[in-house]
Amino acid sequence: MEFEPVIGLEVHAQLKTKTKIFCGCSASFGAPPNTHTCPVCLGMPGVLPVLNKKVVEYALRMASATNCGIAHESRWARKNYFYPDLPKGYQISQYELPIAVNGHIDIEVNGDGKTIGITRIHMEEDAGKLTHDPGRPVSMVDFNRAGVPLIEIVSEPDIRSPREAGAYLRQLRAIVRYLGICDGNLEEGSFRCDANVSVRPEGAETFGTRTEIKNLNSFKHVENALEYEINRQIETLMSGDPVVQETRLWDAVKSRTTPMRGKEEAHDYRYFPDPDLLPLVIDDEWIREVKNTLPELPTPKKERFVREYELSSGDAEILTASRELADYFEECFREFPNPRRIGNWMIGPLLGLLNAAGTGIESSPVSPHHLARLLQLIDEGVISGKIAKTVFEEMAASGKPPDRIVEEKGLVQVTDTSAIESVVLKVLSRFPGEVEAYRSGKDKLLGFFVGQVMKETKGRANPKILNDILKDRLR
Repeated sequence: MEFEPVIGLEVHAQLKTKTKIFCGCSASFGAPPNTHTCPVCLGMPGVLPVLNKKVVEYALRMASATNCGIAHESRWARKNYFYPDLPKGYQISQYELPIAVNGHIDIEVNGDGKTIGITRIHMEEDAGKLTHDPGRPVSMVDFNRAGVPLIEIVSEPDIRSPREAGAYLRQLRAIVRYLGICDGNLEEGSFRCDANVSVRPEGAETFGTRTEIKNLNSFKHVENALEYEINRQIETLMSGDPVVQETRLWDAVKSRTTPMRGKEEAHDYRYFPDPDLLPLVIDDEWIREVKNTLPELPTPKKERFVREYELSSGDAEILTASRELADYFEECFREFPNPRRIGNWMIGPLLGLLNAAGTGIESSPVSPHHLARLLQLIDEGVISGKIAKTVFEEMAASGKPPDRIVEEKGLVQVTDTSAIESVVLKVLSRFPGEVEAYRSGKDKLLGFFVGQVMKETKGRANPKILNDILKDRLR
């Protein structure tokens, strides 16, 4: 029997507001524990929440970018559960009337496009963070994160493979970063995902029993966890046992999911409208204002890069993966209008440098202006492509402009025909056997001679002039 996986994802994106959702405490990451707190976010008796308008604006931006219908009236609800990192004993969220519903985004896997539906987007406050002491039966709680604003994006169960799940998450992350509403940092937990997965016989209409997987803090973990869980459920069913509905944790070290607790249903949280917060009313003017200020989003930008710059779909996807990367490319293009050359250098040396340093394009030690100038120097014949790589490495290490590095290190390309010819004659006289072999038909030896001359000139001989002289002298 062949089985089909059915996957839905719940994504929490922490919003980049200066203050928390219902109080004036800082929402920034990395402060000493319990220093960004006040009576409101600690749930002290007698306090009242006040909604941060910027949170609503950011939610509206995401709803518009994902083709959602926006509710003119939405309501706040209390989600009740008891855990040490939830100081009030409930979380302020949205339930029956969320801010946005019925959206979708488009993804691409192996060149095939697919639309993934979005059931809803709602706003809520984050909980605090527990740290468990590995050496003692003690847990410590940091309430700095309690009350930090989130949007939860719930997909339809339209995803049919781990790769589709990864593509969907990467697209969502790109959108929130383009919008400037979330930094998308998985390691810090500002963009995190829970996955619901079930399997069913191919062709079946009804869904199987699902499990929820938590503790997924990277795209790779999401894909690996889903792969494992799909196989586990299939093996369970094939052995004649039922799949148990439960919440499971992903153990990245052992590459497996393990049971955490029974899966909660909505009634377990005893939702009811929050009596301290009025319904949220949004008029058409505000919705139009938000839609009119949206930036160019990842998919339209990628399509434009393919159309305007004649880049391959793969290169365009890499170069538009972040707004900053796309801006870097276009800034380079304004000074050096050769998009393919820029793309090759960005995707190769530049991204290689940034990945090795574990940093993003916004922290690049090589500016767009300096990269464009480096490519101009190659075109002008001042340096060769090989020398340019050496210059690029020095630019990255020192931050100096390429012209200065070329001058200081004496890397100007040799274009003097007589000087190159002198070195060619010297090399040919050292390798008479290879010269005879070339003249006998072993044309591939031309590369050997080029290498020897480049070695003598420290890579500075003009390649075109060198090849012309060699071919002439080897006739």
